[in-house]
Amino acid sequence: MKHAVNHLKKSDPVLGAIIRGIGAYSMEQRDPVFATLVRSIVFQQVSTAVARIIYGRVEKSMPSGVTPEAVLRKRATTLRKLGLSQQKPEYIRDLARHTKSGTVDFAALSNLSDEQVIETLTQVKGIGVWTAQMFLMFALARPNVLPTGDFGIRKAMQIAYKLNELPKPQVMEEIAKPWRPYCSVASWYLWRSLDGIAGI
Repeated sequence: MKHAVNHLKKSDPVLGAIIRGIGAYSMEQRDPVFATLVRSIVFQQVSTAVARIIYGRVEKSMPSGVTPEAVLRKRATTLRKLGLSQQKPEYIRDLARHTKSGTVDFAALSNLSDEQVIETLTQVKGIGVWTAQMFLMFALARPNVLPTGDFGIRKAMQIAYKLNELPKPQVMEEIAKPWRPYCSVASWYLWRSLDGIAGI
């Protein structure tokens, strides 16, 4: 990863200044398994503190582990009582069904391209491109993901590059050209520049 950080420093002076201010790169990785994606669904659109509490309840309700079988044994109403929003139990149950049927094969994801992973995961209700990109970055450790729909990345770019408004995807892609093939590393530094560490 040292090579990636050095590449970013040399290729983009603005990002280089951010990197020097933050220091060592330390993205926290999770296993690319079913439970990790369930966790990312729980974390959607709620604060990190609240999400951790809710996911802790989900784990506690499934003593043998957060597995497709354990999820499908729970009714949606039971999952909602753990603190999940109205639609998230169905998202989690749909992921469980896709996993059981083999439509989503976690063991095979590491062999797919980034685009194929996104295509596979977004077949599940409630999993959009952003969630799939977070899985690519934080579970599959893919080095070149640029989440153009992420508010934190857009805000960090606006501040760092002194833009008048939040950048649209095309502008973000243009700024990120020198970063490739290490957009994931650059994104982590941008999140940190806002003092907000993203994750799943």
